[in-house]
Parts: sequence; structure tokens; C-alpha cells
Amino acid sequence: MAAGPRARLVVLISGGGSNLQAFIDACADPAYPCEVVAVISNRAGVFGLERAAKAGIPAEVLDHTGFPSRESFDAALADRIDLHRPDIVILAGFMRILTPGFVTRYAGRLLNIHPSLLPKYPGLHTHQRAIDAGDTEAGATVHLVTEELDGGPVLLQARVPVMPGDTAETLAARVLAQEHRIYPEAARLLASGNPGGCPRPAP
Repeated sequence: MAAGPRARLVVLISGGGSNLQAFIDACADPAYPCEVVAVISNRAGVFGLERAAKAGIPAEVLDHTGFPSRESFDAALADRIDLHRPDIVILAGFMRILTPGFVTRYAGRLLNIHPSLLPKYPGLHTHQRAIDAGDTEAGATVHLVTEELDGGPVLLQARVPVMPGDTAETLAARVLAQEHRIYPEAARLLASGNPGGCPRPAP
């Protein structure tokens, strides 16, 4: 069994929630030191909400289109998050650029996963960019969120080969499998108070 209370995770989603599922699966192990206490989506009707419901996790929708500004949405989102007293906030396919005030509020406990070997290829279309550059490897990076887009301190990385004939879709599938492995592990290390002990890029 895990020693002491489990770290409380609030997971933010915008879509299918495959990384959310990785956390749900990890939390099924009583030795895993975290638990997902809430899921919040900025879009209604996404499959990630069904994943949460099936797992018995409280979930809600906070539609960003109902707010006049990015700042007002982020303020309302933070209020909802704080109701659940999170230790760590997980961005799992949450397709919003967060305001500086939001990032500062959760500094040191706001995690994101990005489908490239940062600092390479921040932003979008990472897999096609890796293929176009002739890279022999690609991967995923879990990092702490700062005001710099995809620029926060790296906690954990996983690498995959870029295969001859890869498309962005086939490479993305290979990378996603590694995302599901390293994201819960990075949260475990952060919850255990040992983010600095995260291994550097993993094979």
C-alpha cells in the first residue's frame, strides 16, 4: 500500500482522454501514490467525460465559449479546481493556452505532456516536423508548466525511433503509447517529492 494519503490529482481535458485513462489505470494500483479526484473538460460530449464516469470520478464541463475573455475563463476554472483541493493539476489534452495568472497559481504543481523531445518542436504538428527534419527519433516530454509555451522544466522523456515510411499518424501512435507510460510516472515522482530524481531521457 502507498504510505500516507495519496496526492490529489485534478485532470483537465478537451477530448478523448487517453492520457486520463492512463492515470485511471495507474490509480487502480493501491501502491500508486496519487488519485484522480476530479476531471474538468472545457468541451461537452467528449469521450474523456465517459472515461471519468465509468471510473466513478466526479467530472464536469466548464465551456470556455461562455466567457468573455481568456482571463475570466481561467479564473472560473481555477475556482472549480480549488474546490477539489488538488496537490497536482494534470493537463491531459487540454487545448487551451493558459494565462500567466493561472500558471502562477499552480506553479510547481501543474504538469503537461508534449509530443516531442523538448526543446525540439514546441507547439503543433510535432510529428510531421520531426519527419520533415529527417530525425531518427521522436518522443514525448512531461514538463512543469510555466508562462513559456512548452518551455517549463523537463521531468521525464521517452524516445521512440522514427521508422522508414512513417507518417505523422503512425509516429503519433508510437509516441502516444509512451505518453501513457511516462505521464503517470512523472506525477508519481512529483507526488513523492522527487521530481529532481526523474531520469533523463528514457530509452
